[in-house]
Amino acid sequence: MKNAIIILVGPSGAGKSTFLDQALKDYSILYDVITCTTRAQRKGESEGNPYFFLSREKFLELIEKDYFIEWAEVHGNLYGVPEEQLHKAWAEGKAVIMDIDIQGAQTLRSKYPQSLCIFITPPSLDALRDRVIRREGQVPKDLELRMENAKKEMAMADQFDFQVVNADFQQCYREIKKIIDDSLGLS
Repeated sequence: MKNAIIILVGPSGAGKSTFLDQALKDYSILYDVITCTTRAQRKGESEGNPYFFLSREKFLELIEKDYFIEWAEVHGNLYGVPEEQLHKAWAEGKAVIMDIDIQGAQTLRSKYPQSLCIFITPPSLDALRDRVIRREGQVPKDLELRMENAKKEMAMADQFDFQVVNADFQQCYREIKKIIDDSLGLS
């Protein structure tokens, strides 16, 4: 389990952050890496929960300083994983768990081949569309871009270690929990 990384990946609205939150409640051995973003805070979010919110200028400054182990632009916003967070988790004897986009997952896997990637997919694009609208409380301006990106991302699901369909939260979480248990030697 030394230097373990578990990555939850999938399209926006697939349920990654909901599963991550549940796993953090169930496993004290997991460390949630807080990523940085330039996107606006959503209702119910705060600094450090679930992101560190930065101006675009500050984010670009940190890129220049090699602060991020990986970063990407997704839906017009920048997201990055501070490398110091991984080392902090490992120093505490914990396994890292994070929810990042496909580009980020691929970059992390190239730098840390021990990374375990779980691709979470919705049962359909229509279900995904409904979830995104429900989460946002309205139809987001970039909904069609998100749906186009989701199609591309879902076509890449087989490039990851595991694929789970989030049609039913409890059933999907049982599958994710089994994967985590097996990968960390807890089963």
